[in-house]
Amino acid sequence: MLFNIFMLIAGLVALVWSADKFVYGAAAFARNLGLPPMLIGLTIVAMGSSAPEMFVAATASMEGMTDTAIGNVLGSNVANITLILGITALLGAIAVSSQTLMREIPLMIIATVIAGYFLHDGMLTRIEGFMLLGLFFMLMGYFIWHAVTNKKKDALEEEADSEIPTGVPTSRAILWLIVGIVLLPLSADWMVQGAVGIAKAYHLSDLVIGLTIIAIGTSLPELAACVAGVMKKEDDLAIGNIVGSNLFNILAVLAIPGIIAPGAVDAAASSRDFYMVLATSSALAVFILLSGRARALKRWHGVVLLCTFIAYQLILFQA
Repeated sequence: MLFNIFMLIAGLVALVWSADKFVYGAAAFARNLGLPPMLIGLTIVAMGSSAPEMFVAATASMEGMTDTAIGNVLGSNVANITLILGITALLGAIAVSSQTLMREIPLMIIATVIAGYFLHDGMLTRIEGFMLLGLFFMLMGYFIWHAVTNKKKDALEEEADSEIPTGVPTSRAILWLIVGIVLLPLSADWMVQGAVGIAKAYHLSDLVIGLTIIAIGTSLPELAACVAGVMKKEDDLAIGNIVGSNLFNILAVLAIPGIIAPGAVDAAASSRDFYMVLATSSALAVFILLSGRARALKRWHGVVLLCTFIAYQLILFQA
């Protein structure tokens, strides 16, 4: 048991650190290539913050643990909104002024509905995995087109620009990019092995492993990014990280188990857990839309979200 705990902690620390270096190197390299800050923020940074989920999903899928991979996606999306935004909102109201976010949040809900449709029959096929991946690339294409053609300044763009590394030599950016790429799969494997060992000792299912221990661990980069964003008064960027990460998870990361290890899915994933993802995603939109002209997540929203997270965890561990 002690060895499994060590593996889990070591894997988690290495996973978060390598994901950060991957984002740092990729973002700096992209800036050196002259890509628009909005494009870097919506694609590279969002994908980088979901790198832990991506590599954990790939590792679990290759080991035949499809339910763990799917649970990681669904659990991470729930944790991102209820735990991460819940904690962040408690620090102070999070204002939403970006029109980009007002487009992305409905897209996140639509993507969630599509994923739920694929899962509702208790199967995730290879064709469905490729369809999710295709939708992801279409969405990235739209973001790229909009970032290149839209000349109107957006609050999210200004905040994203300040977070992208400047003055980093291309050679150093590539070095950190390589370090991240090498360490991410290794640390993901350590974390999965440790989590599985602990979970088996407590007789938890593969799905619950992904929904709880692994999902919370892989969401830590988003927590750090959100808290840092709010402390710097970059509210749009804080929520943007969550929405972008959830979009990436539900389309690109969920595609991984479908492509690598297609087959039957735990019935709870397509009912209880999918509806939880849909409900929390919809709640985020409702909270922002009904907050008045000054659209924001308020402290009482944070309390509701955190209570929801705690209740959901209790349900999972009692299942």
